[in-house]
Amino acid sequence: MMTRSFVAALALLSFMAPAAHAQEEALQDQAVTAPTQNRLPIAVNADVTQDLENILFLDLSNGKRVAIRLMPQWAPKHVERIKTLTREGFYDGVVFHRVIDGFMAQTGDPTGTGRGGSELPDLEAEFNVLPHVRGTVAMARTATDKNSANSQFFIMFYPRFSLDRNYTNFGRVISGMDAVDAITRGEPPANPTVIVQASIGADNKPPKFDAPVPQPAVEVPTITAN
Repeated sequence: MMTRSFVAALALLSFMAPAAHAQEEALQDQAVTAPTQNRLPIAVNADVTQDLENILFLDLSNGKRVAIRLMPQWAPKHVERIKTLTREGFYDGVVFHRVIDGFMAQTGDPTGTGRGGSELPDLEAEFNVLPHVRGTVAMARTATDKNSANSQFFIMFYPRFSLDRNYTNFGRVISGMDAVDAITRGEPPANPTVIVQASIGADNKPPKFDAPVPQPAVEVPTITAN
């Protein structure tokens, strides 16, 4: 009787082994593939002629144009908000109200005080692992509420990794970083730099500035008659 039971137990184990082995392999496959599926693209496409639906142009009062690559893969709701407000003309005429040398330039408040925003509801945070490096564009929020981003955003002059996973990184400057560097400093600046026009690349709006940028005078040598 015991011999029969032992043989039956062995048969049952041999029957279960392939299924258990297959389940273990499936779990291993999930462990390998899951990080890949959740991995965010780090590199951004710096070609301003491609994927124009995800390029934000800022024409500044310093006579320069900034091109920002929007990354919906990083923060889809924040990118959608930026596009919506841009196409409504919300950012046109808005100043950079908080500009800290060696840190960042912040804009997106129509009141210019740092306390304003749009009439749209605040956004839930979409924090990610992307670092805040030079040229990073991220959403501003209040210090006490991670879900308070609305319309204000900032552009990094230099890396500040303490912001990582605390602010929603949604894009990066791909052209015109010299224009960002030329933004007037101050909290607030005495003579702030203005976003004359914000536009999405796919809408094909030509650059727009308040007035022609003054060019340096060319000295003409004086010829003295003999």
